[in-house]
Amino acid sequence: MKTPIMPLVLHSRRLAATMLLASLSLSPIAGAAQQSSGSGTFTMKVESNIVLTNVVVRDKKTGEVVKGLKASDFIILENNKSQKVASFDYQNADEAVALKEKGTVAGKATIADMLNNNFAANTDALRDHRLIVMFFDLSSMQPEDIDRAVDAAKDYVNKKMQPADLVALVSLDTTLKVDQDFTADKTTLLHGVGRYNGSEGGGFANGATGSSDGTADDASSYTADDTEYNSLNTDRELYAIRDIARSLGHVDQRKSLLYFSGGLTRNGIENQASMRAATNEAVKANMAIYSVDSRGLEAIPPVGNASTGSLRGTAAYSGAAVQSGLSGNFASQETLATLAVDTGGKAFLDSNDFAPAFQQIQHDTEAYYILGFRSTDAAKDGRFRHLTIKLNRPDLKDAKLDYRPGYYAQADFQHAKTEDRELQLTEQLHSDLPATDVSLYLQALYFRVENNEFFVPVSLIVPGSQIPFIKNGDRDKATLDIIGQVKNAQGIIVGNARETVKLALDQAQQVQRKNIQYSTGFRLAPGRYHLKFVVRENQTGAMGSFETDLQVPDLKKVPIKLSSVVLASQRTPNTDKRAVSPLIRDGFEFIPNLAHVFRPDQHLYFLYEVYDPTRVKAGAPTAAAPTPKGLTRRETGPVHVFTSIEFLSGGLKVYETPLVEAKAVNVADRNAVEFQFDVALAQLAPGNYICQVNVIDDAGGSFTFPRTALLIKPNATVPPAPTAAPTGVPNTAGQVTPPAQ
Repeated sequence: MKTPIMPLVLHSRRLAATMLLASLSLSPIAGAAQQSSGSGTFTMKVESNIVLTNVVVRDKKTGEVVKGLKASDFIILENNKSQKVASFDYQNADEAVALKEKGTVAGKATIADMLNNNFAANTDALRDHRLIVMFFDLSSMQPEDIDRAVDAAKDYVNKKMQPADLVALVSLDTTLKVDQDFTADKTTLLHGVGRYNGSEGGGFANGATGSSDGTADDASSYTADDTEYNSLNTDRELYAIRDIARSLGHVDQRKSLLYFSGGLTRNGIENQASMRAATNEAVKANMAIYSVDSRGLEAIPPVGNASTGSLRGTAAYSGAAVQSGLSGNFASQETLATLAVDTGGKAFLDSNDFAPAFQQIQHDTEAYYILGFRSTDAAKDGRFRHLTIKLNRPDLKDAKLDYRPGYYAQADFQHAKTEDRELQLTEQLHSDLPATDVSLYLQALYFRVENNEFFVPVSLIVPGSQIPFIKNGDRDKATLDIIGQVKNAQGIIVGNARETVKLALDQAQQVQRKNIQYSTGFRLAPGRYHLKFVVRENQTGAMGSFETDLQVPDLKKVPIKLSSVVLASQRTPNTDKRAVSPLIRDGFEFIPNLAHVFRPDQHLYFLYEVYDPTRVKAGAPTAAAPTPKGLTRRETGPVHVFTSIEFLSGGLKVYETPLVEAKAVNVADRNAVEFQFDVALAQLAPGNYICQVNVIDDAGGSFTFPRTALLIKPNATVPPAPTAAPTGVPNTAGQVTPPAQ
């Protein structure tokens, strides 16, 4: 049976939390509020957060905007505690001046431009203007819904757009795109809106929930359950709103997001984290959301409409079908209403006339005050804080004030919810900006397991000095979250890793002087890959990331098919029969030494394999050497593979292990000759060495001599032993064991 070639399959995810000595030279990156340099100067880091909120003050009788107020005329209460007004501004659309179009950046293509603060780059030119973002969620709307939204937008631009109005266009189909930056040019806006049509839908409409009751009887055998897909789709749309708000955070003026959607459905608490992220980012960016249900007024007939077949069961006659339809419609509108209310906007539902949405935005942003304060509550607990704003003038006691009801406080790591923590990890994994609060080092090796497939062990090192262990009795405890991702040359994600590592170590192990090593593995076909891993310690939430390119070689093109050469200073017992890692041999697992730094009192272990060695003569397969599954049938017979390891210092050879000859394949399932060496370092002088592995296939007349650098550091308490060449005796397995001491 021929095994199909797959680009990558995540084979096993196994944890090895191993304590390594601090001789691995990984420097922590320190961060402090105040730091002294050698010159005696100090750098102080100060964090100051200001909360902005818009207030529209209208006369209760006439509805006219009350102008001319000062900062002293306002009283701000946060959770019924008085706050001091720290900043004050007044925006009046009547005072808007003609915008110079070159002052904005037009025609940006992707959301990356927004996140790089190029969206509305010239913020000074935006003063006293209405900033309106039309967001067309094409992925959630049917073609007729898109047409209605486009017609309403064109009608506004042609007939109701005022000189103070600056409009930007953003759309979401398969990606989030900035189609037009803020502009007052009606021709440009009409052209941009006209590009939206029913053919641009992304096909991300919600699917079924698995229940066949009340669904059309169309001869399908079952009703698919797309609940998980629906949750991911809703997250996708909410994160789009969050990214738009984040991109506009550097603009102080009030922003209005006109959100055209075909409904947004949450499934219980599945989308709570993304919902909170979207509303919180909008509040911080001073952006109000005006959500419009582009489906308009919907009729829900008891027995369905003419576009579907007759309903299954008795739901059409018991009222269950109508109730289900009403519940589904309400659920899709509830999220739209929540987004509007929590950000100070309004929701427009069950109406075929979308013009009031534009009128409401113009009415709310006719003239308004921007109040800023620094909260006296310094707790970063992520809780919702209610705002109450009053006027400090008796003559205006009947005035009506419009403002958002509150905001979410910042949350430090200890107060973050599980969903928020997972979101933080995922965002860092996809971020182009590396995290450097925790030092991290990664190494990837490769061993062939099939004819065109390799097992790639991945090891990560985290310095123990950067992990804040908590003392619990005679143990030091800590947890690490690790997430990783592998992409192929086309940028497609082909493998993931996710672990929560719980550490409980004896205090006598001196954790601060050691490092934590994590190991996992993937199965890969030959080719180029990109690896990225993120590690977070769960006491303070500090994170570190490491990414690198990986080339898995095509061994068919090389004369000697050699695996990676593993250098290790530890072997730990591992008797797991289900483990498939080539690093597990004879009940022990080799722990790669990533930094290649050793001490004289340690042993240096080598492990490598030679695949498909040349046979001395042809022969038929035998029971002793069968053709491995998944490998090309090869000749059997003896092999002649020689190997040794040299240590070079200053260009001179100071030691070479005895030459070992392999006469037979000893790993039949991979058609490989395995070599293990154990070299005692006690008699090697501390210093830098070049380690050369000599591999000669005598029968095939080919050879290779890979080299690597290593460092032997002197013991802290034990003086170095005199220089002398260590000796060893080769055994039948091809190992070199140290002589008895």
